[in-house]
Parts: sequence; structure tokens; C-alpha cells
Amino acid sequence: MVRRPVAWVVAVVLFAEAFGVAALNWFLGVVVDRQDMSLAGLDPDKMAVSSKIGGIVFGLYFALCGLVALLVAVRDRRPAGLGRILLISAAVVHGLLGAFTWGPVGPPAFVFMVLVLALIVLLLMTEDRPAEPAGAPPESGEGDGGPPVTPPPAPTTP
Repeated sequence: MVRRPVAWVVAVVLFAEAFGVAALNWFLGVVVDRQDMSLAGLDPDKMAVSSKIGGIVFGLYFALCGLVALLVAVRDRRPAGLGRILLISAAVVHGLLGAFTWGPVGPPAFVFMVLVLALIVLLLMTEDRPAEPAGAPPESGEGDGGPPVTPPPAPTTP
């Protein structure tokens, strides 16, 4: 009941993050390349290329996690196997990023990271609904779906 909408939201957020992380790192690589300055003797070309490669790798990672969430939304089943591991690792990454963004970026970035972490954990923790046949009659009972309740026998005194 909750899994499908949460999975849609997580998929959209992770796809947006994938694009944002890749674009930000690509932009930083371009800035480093145009400044043509070294940092502690590092080659600026290598720094620019590594920033671009890192952006592509992390962008693909978040896109793959978004694909897993999208599959969960479409199938309405819990993630299993590698998909579950990917979502758990994305939750850990968002927890760490949230912890590290408080100081340099500020509380809004922290709140965003914690919200994404909470959505991923909610997606991972949702339970499957029990499968019931479509035409199965409800169990006999007084309305709660359980067997009828009978009172215990009265105690006897000798």
C-alpha cells in the first residue's frame, strides 16, 4: 500500500541526484581545467579528468539505484539480491553525506539527505501483503476474521 508511491518518489529523487552529481562534478572538472593551477603539485589535467570520471561513476551509481527503485515501483515487490544491496548502500551513502554536509553546506542539505535516507529505509522496510485468492470466502468469525471465541468452562468447587 505504501511501497509503490514511496518507490516512485525514491526513483525520481535518485534519478535527479544522479544527474545533479554528474553535472556538478563535470562543472568542477571544467573549472579546474580552465584555471590551470596546481594544488600541492598535482597536475590540473589529471584533477579535471578525475573529477569528470568521478561524476560519471557516481551518477551511474545513483541512476542504477534509481532503476532498482523504479523496478520496485512497477512490480510492487520488495527489492531482493543485488537491488537490495544497492539500496542499502545508497542509504548508507546518504547517511554519510548528510553527516558531512551539515558544516560545509548547511542544514538544508542535511535535511534533504536525511529525507532521502528515510525514504530509502521506508522502501526497504515495507512488508509484502499476504496473498489471498480473489474468490476466497472470509474465515468464519464475529467480524474480526478469526475463529469464534468460546468462554472457558466455569470453575467447580468440591
